[in-house]
Amino acid sequence: MDVVTLIGRLLFAALFIGSGIGHFAKLEAMTGYAKYKKLPAAKFGVLISGLFFLLGGVYIAIGLWVDLGALLIAITVILAGIIFHAFWKETDATAKMNEQIAFNKDLALGGAALILFALIASGTISGSDFGPHVGNISFFSK
Repeated sequence: MDVVTLIGRLLFAALFIGSGIGHFAKLEAMTGYAKYKKLPAAKFGVLISGLFFLLGGVYIAIGLWVDLGALLIAITVILAGIIFHAFWKETDATAKMNEQIAFNKDLALGGAALILFALIASGTISGSDFGPHVGNISFFSK
């Protein structure tokens, strides 16, 4: 199961590492989108969300402070779903459907990250259960 856990971790983390890098590489375009969605302090929000995605993804991928990484990701994707994908405000049917898909995706990813956070922080999953890792997999538990 170590191989399955490692593959799952890497696949989950890759999405957020890539997204975090994208936030920095396309900072101006993403800031413009955040302004369009009326996010206050848009550039700061893009920088913080990019940092949370990047750190969270790296922590999960390498197996260091996985609970902290998962919590950073959960906070970011759940807030992004609510702020950026408010499908209930859309009047155009296609736009509403696209925003609802993005909203549901963000909530599902946030839910998965919260499960990972809870399993690691509670000690239900320990380092020996988590597959190859560097350092302590938990930031919050002893």
